[in-house]
Amino acid sequence: MVELDQLKYQLQGYKEPLKEIRSALDIDNKERRVEELQREMEAPDFWNRGEDAQNAARQLKSLEDVIRTYKKLLTDYSDIEALIEMGNEENDPDMVPEIQGAYDEFVETYEGIRIQTLLSEEYDRENAILKLNAGAGGTESCDWAGMLYRMYTRWAEKHGYSVEVLDYLDGDEAGVKSVTFQVNGENAYGYLKAEKGVHRLVRISPFNAQGKRQTSFVSLDVMPDIEADLDVEINDDDIRIDTYRSSGAGGQHINKTSSAIRITHIPTGIVVQCQNERSQHSNKDKAMQMLKAKLYMLKKEANAEKLSDIRGEVKEIGWGNQIRSYVLQPYTMVKDHRTNHESGNTDAVLDGDLDPFIYAYLAWNSTGQKEQEQ
Repeated sequence: MVELDQLKYQLQGYKEPLKEIRSALDIDNKERRVEELQREMEAPDFWNRGEDAQNAARQLKSLEDVIRTYKKLLTDYSDIEALIEMGNEENDPDMVPEIQGAYDEFVETYEGIRIQTLLSEEYDRENAILKLNAGAGGTESCDWAGMLYRMYTRWAEKHGYSVEVLDYLDGDEAGVKSVTFQVNGENAYGYLKAEKGVHRLVRISPFNAQGKRQTSFVSLDVMPDIEADLDVEINDDDIRIDTYRSSGAGGQHINKTSSAIRITHIPTGIVVQCQNERSQHSNKDKAMQMLKAKLYMLKKEANAEKLSDIRGEVKEIGWGNQIRSYVLQPYTMVKDHRTNHESGNTDAVLDGDLDPFIYAYLAWNSTGQKEQEQ
């Protein structure tokens, strides 16, 4: 049948790319690392190692997921080949939709795993630190910041990543004014760097008695969690350290002492905050680590024109600067203004279905943007 011959031809086009992806993903070394981690986890005292044990377990799961997905891709390829042969032998047109569906699913899985091969920048493998700031608009913007915080935590959960809140400031009536949180897992920064910028919401405001449409803006800063001892000198005269009482969910110690730390780097205007740890000293250490990471990235960037981009700052949280729009009324659509990728299923996106947008950005960032710069 013509339809099946066409599918067979399209499928065979993935034969060599599958081999290339195996090499790009370094599957052989990943399998060896899985064996090493499994042996480590067999040690009687393994789970007594606290955070090291948890990190090893997360790494194992991440590696196993990549290997499992790649092997499923190979199996699906073989299964579709067999289905095409069967369909041609039986000359049964009713099999075409089933085979087409299997092929479409194969292509979607292939594209997802191919995107992982684009995560080759210096800090892509690191954990990610995200900071949401509500823009002008009071309660409406704070509610939007809360919705985005939920969206990213749901995305993290779906990928097996853990989320750790570092700083949290409630909105006056609803949502959050600002929240800084860390997403822990392999390639977390590589994926989430796609989300840095201003996010715009258009909807009928639940806080407006007249039922008018409202536009709200929230900025998102994303940076890698660089744990290495960075060679960054910070002059004591260049920083201001403030203490304040913690707020938001965080345990019984919250609000009892002024243990939260805010560090302002005066020359650059960078501000980092941490209230998650149980002591002022620990919060200060984490905040200094975040500040050093930001300054290190600034130092690595020679092009002064990209300074604000590296710092994750936005000139204004408002019109003309948004990277993505989420429209809930009068129609439903989420559109990324960099890649032009869009989705009509706003509920799914706000529930953490961000992969198509992230994949589109990574593909655009590796090809389209470079072509525009040339």
